Amino acid sequence: MGTVKDVLVPDIGDFKNVPIIEVLVKPGDAVKKEDPLLTLESDKATMDIPSPYSGVVKALKIKVGDKVSEGSVLLAIGVSDETPLATAAPAKDAETVAARASFPSIGAEQEKNVPASLKAEGRDVRLHAPPTLPAMPERAHLAHASPSVRRFARELGVDLGYVAGSGPKSRILKEDVQGYVKSELSRPRAGAGFTLPEMPQVDFAKFGAIETVQLSRIKRLAGANLHRNWVSIPHVTQHDEADITDLEAFRKSSSAETEKQGFKLTMLSFLIKACVTALKAHPEFNASLDKSGENLVLKKYYHIGVAVDTPEGLVVPVIRDADRKGVFDLARELAEVSKRAREKKLSPAEMQGGCFSISSLGGIGGTAFTPIINAPEVAVLGVSKAQTKPVYIDGQFTPKLILPLALSYDHRVIDGAAAARFTTYLCSVLSDIRRLLL
Repeated sequence: MGTVKDVLVPDIGDFKNVPIIEVLVKPGDAVKKEDPLLTLESDKATMDIPSPYSGVVKALKIKVGDKVSEGSVLLAIGVSDETPLATAAPAKDAETVAARASFPSIGAEQEKNVPASLKAEGRDVRLHAPPTLPAMPERAHLAHASPSVRRFARELGVDLGYVAGSGPKSRILKEDVQGYVKSELSRPRAGAGFTLPEMPQVDFAKFGAIETVQLSRIKRLAGANLHRNWVSIPHVTQHDEADITDLEAFRKSSSAETEKQGFKLTMLSFLIKACVTALKAHPEFNASLDKSGENLVLKKYYHIGVAVDTPEGLVVPVIRDADRKGVFDLARELAEVSKRAREKKLSPAEMQGGCFSISSLGGIGGTAFTPIINAPEVAVLGVSKAQTKPVYIDGQFTPKLILPLALSYDHRVIDGAAAARFTTYLCSVLSDIRRLLL
């Protein structure tokens, strides 16, 4: 081993203070020239920084989350080949370049990339992907992954649009791709291939004028998760109606006090409190299936996800320990978290760990809808706009404010009778605000 050389950030264009989102090596690792060392993510692209030398990593000078610019020291390498890369700069739009690449055929050459744990099962991985694949599907282009992970996925014939990421900001790691491959090989299937047939490509321009607008990043990421949840979870939706006449009167009478304190007392804060009460009475709804699908993990905490509509798309921040907070506390926190969501200031941690979610369209309109479960949760409550309706009581019709509810649930965990009991209990809590105190 000759000398120890520092590896610097090469020319990456006009980008400065670019965050490091993934470190791909550690001290003691042997690297070859052009091997990726770490991944940067700017506002416009994700890029790998390649090694300018062959050698052994001696020390890391950075960590995930650090921000670097051209010339920043990244790590030290004990150099065995001192001929640097002719062009050390990564592609300025590396993510786009990677996304446009083509899948190679899945054969003996690519089989060497399959983890040893999969080969030990005696399965022929090549049978589980088409012999030839066209250009990378659109879902994979939208997935949040580094170019090196994209290359690895292409070598295995995996569409990243179907892989759930476990890294920061739901980033797909190499281990996620390996886990997806293993789960697909262990799952019985009628035919070959990891994916469903692709949707037909239609040239809409031949029918008239069109305009193409790119989806926001939030919608692109959420779309893959929604598709996965809808396809993999047997959804059933239980509809019910709650009489919130007294609750709404109480909310209005208390609004003046909260407005003096700088926040609004919304119906959603009462819904969170009511859902916590219902979850305590029906613990199977405050649960998740484990990885095997054979055990139910019952949670002893009550973290409630709340869907927030933002200009970029829907996000679901989590209100933690809702059982320990009063309605005023929940209303104040809802106002704060909704403001941060619209300003794109939510951290990834604030959108994780939910037990049960609420999606409320009451402020917009509609009479009913079917919300999609936010896995690994087993249920989600959809709330539509309340309407005044005549209710027959003691021989006469009385006007009542009726709130439509829609509970979507995972039928692997919850049956119809349990769902009906849950919504009935929830409606009784909303109809009598005294039960919120119990």
